[in-house]
Amino acid sequence: MSTDIHVRPTVAAERIQSMDIIRGISLCGILLMNIVGFGLFKAYDDPTNSGGATGWNLDVWWINSMFFEGTMRGMFSMLFGAGILIFTGRAVENQQGTLVTDLFFRRLIWLLVFGIIHSYLLLWDGEILYCYALVGMFAFSFRHLSPKHLIIGAACMLAFANLWDLKDYISEKNKYAAAQTALQAKANGVTLTQEQAKDTATWDEIVTEKKATQEALQEEMKERSKGYWSIVMHKAHLNQIMQTFVMYRYFFLDALAMMLLGMAFFKLGIIKALRTNRFYLILLAAGYSIGLAVNDYEAHLIMSNNFSILAFDQSYITYNLGRVAMTCGHIGLIMLFIKSGWLMFLQRAFAAVGQMAFTNYITQTLICNFIFLGYGLSMYGKLQRYELYYIVVGIWIFQLIVSPIWLRYFRFGPLEWVWRSLTYWERQPFRKRVVVEVE
Repeated sequence: MSTDIHVRPTVAAERIQSMDIIRGISLCGILLMNIVGFGLFKAYDDPTNSGGATGWNLDVWWINSMFFEGTMRGMFSMLFGAGILIFTGRAVENQQGTLVTDLFFRRLIWLLVFGIIHSYLLLWDGEILYCYALVGMFAFSFRHLSPKHLIIGAACMLAFANLWDLKDYISEKNKYAAAQTALQAKANGVTLTQEQAKDTATWDEIVTEKKATQEALQEEMKERSKGYWSIVMHKAHLNQIMQTFVMYRYFFLDALAMMLLGMAFFKLGIIKALRTNRFYLILLAAGYSIGLAVNDYEAHLIMSNNFSILAFDQSYITYNLGRVAMTCGHIGLIMLFIKSGWLMFLQRAFAAVGQMAFTNYITQTLICNFIFLGYGLSMYGKLQRYELYYIVVGIWIFQLIVSPIWLRYFRFGPLEWVWRSLTYWERQPFRKRVVVEVE
């Protein structure tokens, strides 16, 4: 048998429309959450830090907490896992599996490089490409498991993450209790022991890290209003933390579990729109019933405790249950929308955004950083929380219009084309051929 096998990128006819639509919707939804990190200081979870926590500002925080927190990222991770099966599942893998494996890992190595550039030079500390590249290398090994075992594996990882969150909550609760005991002793005129002084200092460090003072906010606004290279140096330490400690403490299990779940959903035909309307309706109802109940509990827990540090810590214990359930509910709703045939122009627009997800993801960063950082309009920290969503809607409209137009003339988005060319180590065709019929 000849070993001269040519492997090429997925062409338009091979694409799964439903997956492109989910990817497009989830990419738009991710900006709902990311915009807070782009525009406000330490306000992603805690609206009391900046951007406002009353009126409309509290309303948008509550809406995101109930419906979107973690779910858009969850869908995107699931699609990445499904994409592993698509990339490695072609017939050529059975003929020359080593070639496909080499291409797959070269693809992820380049994605890792893009992630580093996105974080350190394009200045988005919340970027996810680096995480997907690393986690994807691990997820690759699970691609042949049955859907049942993939779901069990995902559930075990999420359960372990919940236990880790429980441990952190108990630890932080004990630190708070120790600090309060020491402060009460001090208020009663007792000279603190060295251990008690250490307890208060430890809790003060936690508060300083998680609760923003006005002075810290003003300092961050000042730093981010400087020139490009000054901001690069200022954010370098945060980027390093995000791609080391945060990557392995929070992102790794999160992304790997959802990738495995995405593989299972792909093998079961769920995200390919192959199941019945009844199935998707049950998925929607079950997902939203569980997810909304859990998320409502968490939101009320946080608000009733005046957005305290311990309330946030306690809410994280049930975080995965609520957000995975809501993610499944979203998938059920999106699949019903796709199968209905309604608003086909909008479905095609979302599919185009999803087909150009890499380009659109980076474009969101470029637009937002130009608006908020000092080399652009320098609006960081100057908008209320609800005002950020005017920008979100503007970017959505732009990408939903431009993406379909771009794909009329080009095979890929510009960054997709670069990524594919680097993966296959040859220049890929870019423009679509124009066929002129002559009678």
